[in-house]
Amino acid sequence: MLLISSFGVVSMSKKRQKLRGTVQKIIKPITPSQPERAQIEINGADDLYRELRIENVVADERGEKAKLKEGAEVDVTIEADSSATLKKPENS
Repeated sequence: MLLISSFGVVSMSKKRQKLRGTVQKIIKPITPSQPERAQIEINGADDLYRELRIENVVADERGEKAKLKEGAEVDVTIEADSSATLKKPENS
């Protein structure tokens, strides 16, 4: 990714990890003012940290919104600026 500013072109590299997950269930809101949530199980995560709950809204590259379905296979991407990461030691 490149960022163009008044200082010129600055590289904004990111480190990423993509994980697979499955939408376990759709959680209906208790009140109409609350959003619907999707519970996603992250494949390969530690037992106590396997589930992630997010607002059930996704969008495509054009900004068109949709909802996830129960049982859907999803990709979860963890992304951080390179400045927020440490180089992994060679022996790990």
